[in-house]
Amino acid sequence: MKIVLFGPESTGKTVLAKQLAAHYNTLWVPEFSRIFAEEKAKKNESLTKADVLTIAKGQIALENALAKQVDRLLICDTNLLETKVYSKAYYKGYSPEILNKYALENYYNLYFLTNIDIPWEFDGIRDKPHEREVMFNLFQDELINNNLPYVLLSGSFSKRLDTAIEHIDKLLKK
Repeated sequence: MKIVLFGPESTGKTVLAKQLAAHYNTLWVPEFSRIFAEEKAKKNESLTKADVLTIAKGQIALENALAKQVDRLLICDTNLLETKVYSKAYYKGYSPEILNKYALENYYNLYFLTNIDIPWEFDGIRDKPHEREVMFNLFQDELINNNLPYVLLSGSFSKRLDTAIEHIDKLLKK
């Protein structure tokens, strides 16, 4: 079973991924684009349109490697669909066809859409504090337009965690 945390920057995805992995004694897949962006930043470089497929390949490689190491549940901090949303938002609608294809072919049992109702925090990589609502709508629209199963996570970190656990427990019982 694969669960993905999905939504704009600074909405608690990584915190929640770590908490859920600890709760279920499983692994979580980190966000490859963050790792890649941090490496580029060390060289005073920014992400570009040319990096989109590198990021997508890195993300799916991490996910596939970690999926082989778990028995029943994998928590994903992000996925290819998130890469697609960011690509379109940052590069004027650009999203390579192969990314579009695999973003929808990779199956996840449930998406947790993280709301923007927690404070935005600067971390050196995040850069859209004034576009949170626009970005949130892009993420939600992607889920709706593709008829993907999702639950909106809002409120405090503890409330988000409790809601996520409730929904994952239901899936695990099936």
